[in-house]
Amino acid sequence: MAAPTALTELSAAHLARRIAQGDVSAATAVEAHIARIEQVNPAINAVVVKRYNEARREAQAADAMRARGEPIGPLHGVPITIKECFDLAGTPATLGTPSRKNDIAAADDSYVQAMRSAGAIILGKTNLPQACIYNESDNAVYGRTRNPWNLERTCGGSSGGQAAIIAAGGSPVGLGSDVAGSLRLPAHFCGVASLKPTAERTYDHSYSRFLPPGLPIVSVAGPMARDVVDLALMMQVLDRGRPMPDVSTVDVATLRVGYFTDDGIFAPSPSVLRAVHEAVAVLRGRGASCTPWQPPDVRRALDCFVRLLTLNQAAAVRNIIGRDQPVPQIAALLFVAQRSRRTIGAVHGLLKNLGQQALAEQIGNFGYTSADLPELIQDRQDYVHMLQTSLDQAEGGPLDVIVCPPCALPAYPHGESTYLAGGGAYTSLWNFTGYPAGVVPVTRVRPDETTTQRTLSGVVGAAARKVDKNSAGLPVGVQVVARPWQEHLALAAMQAIQDALRSREGYPATPI
Repeated sequence: MAAPTALTELSAAHLARRIAQGDVSAATAVEAHIARIEQVNPAINAVVVKRYNEARREAQAADAMRARGEPIGPLHGVPITIKECFDLAGTPATLGTPSRKNDIAAADDSYVQAMRSAGAIILGKTNLPQACIYNESDNAVYGRTRNPWNLERTCGGSSGGQAAIIAAGGSPVGLGSDVAGSLRLPAHFCGVASLKPTAERTYDHSYSRFLPPGLPIVSVAGPMARDVVDLALMMQVLDRGRPMPDVSTVDVATLRVGYFTDDGIFAPSPSVLRAVHEAVAVLRGRGASCTPWQPPDVRRALDCFVRLLTLNQAAAVRNIIGRDQPVPQIAALLFVAQRSRRTIGAVHGLLKNLGQQALAEQIGNFGYTSADLPELIQDRQDYVHMLQTSLDQAEGGPLDVIVCPPCALPAYPHGESTYLAGGGAYTSLWNFTGYPAGVVPVTRVRPDETTTQRTLSGVVGAAARKVDKNSAGLPVGVQVVARPWQEHLALAAMQAIQDALRSREGYPATPI
């Protein structure tokens, strides 16, 4: 029997094999992960709804099934966690709003059902931001989740609690969701891996139901893990309608890889820039053809994306919050969103005159309504076509995958997300277009990478410099993007990067 401490370091795939072979019991695996959660959670506050007693009973039942020789699923006996916004029978799904604390789910969400049908045992639910709308997991229901690498830094959002507990060894895999980077930004901040599937593959109705009708942007459910192998395993469980090809059949040497380091909106920190080049070097070393490539007019895409998500005075956010008091980050958003287009235009001009160019660009996209939706949809369709053409006509031939930053910066200090929305445009681009995209850890920030000369002025530039300062040791990942329905290609590239770098000094491991 494996020692409990060793069990919390295994991948879900490895743990599932051990349980299936009888080398370790589901009960032992569950107890090991409960013990780890109880060890780290007082410091990071990642698991906010616990179901330990139910998990113990389910583990005993799982062991009895295996002993009887009954068929078992690919996650049989594996302890996992899920994001708080997903319905789990007998628990609330508050999305960080106090008025929902007593709304107890009567049934499981379909993705939760899929994982339980595969044999997974849910230990609890993990923290998120209020309304799942900003890049810090902090709310009035559960409080703040802290990054296990540095408790003064955020774990990210909105799947931030999930990233924190996986990084800390309390869960090998988890279920999250992503509408603007919610799986990938926390993975980058906490040094774990994640995958946002193609928009239509794993439609997430737990959040998408709050979005205005007809919106071409959706939330998707997706996996997070310490090992890329587990992302592929989770995708087999989550998407049973259009199964993903086997990642192991992909020959990385045949891939055509494009890469870029700067989206033209928010220049990356030195560590982020280095991570992209190191990941590309790995793929080139595996025989892949790698060429520089720049996505077309990212500003145009980001502007349209923000206009869509804040449509009708940010109706989606207001629908979730209801009568509850918004946290400061959302209060600022709602204040601007509820102004008239004319007022927003005046504020935009004033901020530009005051030298707050980046903040002016963020604010200038508010004030759009349903009357603008047809034009915004057409703008999005035009951009998607332009992006596809750029990929098809890349130097040397059509590109299969793209390697780029997941964020311009490493993990933010708590409270700094208000002015740094532009730093996450690297992820939002792929929500806007619907492309699948994952994040894989590459390195950690070096001491000589904590200062940078930034062209951004005003409060945004000051916030970025504050992030870089004292950031040594924080994990840094890269984002790997594939064309729609080609998740297996992104995962194959991510697996190659992980396998080449994970034994190297400075690669993210268990932080606490």
